[in-house]
Amino acid sequence: MKRLLSAVILATASAGAFAGTQCTEEPKDKWMTEEAFKAKLDEQGYTVKKFKVTSGNCYEIYGKNKDGKKVEIYFNPVDMSVVKSKSEDEDDDD
Repeated sequence: MKRLLSAVILATASAGAFAGTQCTEEPKDKWMTEEAFKAKLDEQGYTVKKFKVTSGNCYEIYGKNKDGKKVEIYFNPVDMSVVKSKSEDEDDDD
């Protein structure tokens, strides 16, 4: 039960930590296309499980990095810079 409660608290805190993240003010015609962006992520070794555009003009991904760790990353869609990120080890069910 403690583990479940800890997971719920962590998920809630993580969501709050990223709320309101602003990545760019550039118009969307200056952004890298989603397809090109995903292709570059693939080249860098990311496995994308979920990809979305946030209200703060970010490309947000959930997936795994090249080391196989779970990640949540907010990218600037213009230059692909990381604005915020979080990663976890896969074995958090010990």
